[in-house]
Amino acid sequence: MSDYKTLITQLASSASAPGRTMAASAAASGKELFGCFPLHVPEELVYAAGYLPVGMWGGKTEIKLADKYLQGFCCTIMKANMEFGLNGTYKDLKGVIIPAFCDTLKCVLENWKYAVPEIPMIPIVYPQNRKIGGGIDFLLAEFNHVKSELEKICGHEITEESIEEAFHIYEDWRAAMRDFAETAADYPVTLDAKTRHLVMKAAFFMDKAEYTPIIREITAQLKTQPAEDHKGIKLIATGLISEPVELMEIFAENDIAFAADDLSHQSRIFRTPARENGTALEKMAYRIADQKGDTFLYDPLKEKGQMLMDMVKEKKADGVVMLMMKFCDPEEFEYPIIKEELEAAGIPLLYLEVDQQMESYEQLRTRVQSFAEML
Repeated sequence: MSDYKTLITQLASSASAPGRTMAASAAASGKELFGCFPLHVPEELVYAAGYLPVGMWGGKTEIKLADKYLQGFCCTIMKANMEFGLNGTYKDLKGVIIPAFCDTLKCVLENWKYAVPEIPMIPIVYPQNRKIGGGIDFLLAEFNHVKSELEKICGHEITEESIEEAFHIYEDWRAAMRDFAETAADYPVTLDAKTRHLVMKAAFFMDKAEYTPIIREITAQLKTQPAEDHKGIKLIATGLISEPVELMEIFAENDIAFAADDLSHQSRIFRTPARENGTALEKMAYRIADQKGDTFLYDPLKEKGQMLMDMVKEKKADGVVMLMMKFCDPEEFEYPIIKEELEAAGIPLLYLEVDQQMESYEQLRTRVQSFAEML
């Protein structure tokens, strides 16, 4: 296999051209594409059905059609997804799964059925009381509903064996990502904020069975190199997603690296390992129950602030950056609590409101530069 720098460039290039990457992955695997909205969609069931799951995390586009269905104060990830559905960008998808984590997603659930009827939609609802027995039973019922709807679309039974196989492929990927994220902290020059983001993002457009050996090889080769001496700032990133990518370039310009992250687009997806006992579906349900500090999963103990403080201490980071996707209600509601806790602990916090359709980055550049000069 190629050296790690070549592999990193390969994954970064794949993430930068999703359409090309998905087409290549579909051709290589012989699988048709199936869309997965953010977040925690049971991709294992999609994979077990014989489809190639692809992440639908919006993107840069001109919103022309989606405004007919979504208000101006909706998250731009959802508006972009709706736009892509309406303008034909998603025409090759055999279907989509949409969870109901927030008010905007609930609107998309209903609007998609009428706006993009040619692409079947499967809804999934996650329980608020996810840790109790009734919550687990409810989630298992939802997984089985998704399985039933997938069988209608693919035209064949999804066997227990195929689910178990898919589950192990995804568990292998999650374990590989945890190892990569841990290792990446020692190589903040090679894996600056932009590169780290793109390497992880590539997984959303590739077959996990194809992606995992590559990320494992990158991690293994990195571990043979001496840890990089980084004279700049290291932050813990939290929020929904580390985009637009131009913002990540600003961090790199200011010699700011991410020591670790708490992002829905990154570590929240893979940081919680599955339990050892139970069927594949039960393990998937308990992974949701065991997830801590996730903005989109009900947390009566409000553990995120302490979790971020622990991450800062463990990684010897200089502070936290909140990447606030504009109009993301769950993140906005949680932010005041986190802010108060971090300030009480004396941990520097940089708040950046971002939007996938941004065209000017000068205000963000000024805020990042000012924060860097203060530390």
